[in-house]
Amino acid sequence: MELFIYIFAALFSVINPLGAIPVFVGLTQDDSAKERQRISFWTAINVFIILIVSFFIGQYVLNFFGISIDALRIAGGFIIVNSGFSLLNRKPGGRTRGVNKEVQNDAQKRNDIALTPLAIPMLAGPGSISLLIAMYQDYQKFSEQIIAVMAMALVALVIFLVMRSAHYLSRILGASGIVAISRIIGFIIIAIGVQYIISSIANIIESLPVFLK
Repeated sequence: MELFIYIFAALFSVINPLGAIPVFVGLTQDDSAKERQRISFWTAINVFIILIVSFFIGQYVLNFFGISIDALRIAGGFIIVNSGFSLLNRKPGGRTRGVNKEVQNDAQKRNDIALTPLAIPMLAGPGSISLLIAMYQDYQKFSEQIIAVMAMALVALVIFLVMRSAHYLSRILGASGIVAISRIIGFIIIAIGVQYIISSIANIIESLPVFLK
């Protein structure tokens, strides 16, 4: 249970579905309730698939390019920290992470926005992908991987519920409320990123005597 909660909390913090509410509301303001529910469902499914692929296949991509797991953790740590700072410095009505105006306007003209820009890069972005690739190295047991998949499934379920209730939450919380919650999550994200960088540096330092022999 502790592992499940840890993976879920880490993924939820990095993905931060609450931060996607303003964009979802803006892109679906002219859609019917049924269409919004459909987009919410497929956004969650797409995120889940991306997370699963990142977790199980990502390591083989690293091996192909000759990238060490510590290098990935450091790079991913910086990306995660940067995402956290973006959430901390975000202002009400400000630019939303991961989607610029041109992409947003283009998305409004297309029939389906569930894959892009919502699922990727807004929700399943570089931070969550690098986090999962690193987690795969830490959790090699079959039971641990099942727990990780269950945590990803719960994250996808939460994304569906948040997106489905986005218009309602936007009215209840308001722009300032969403920003306040995002800043709290941003602080947690920074801590996660820093921890990954520290752990990777410690591993590199510990392995130095082996290379110097």
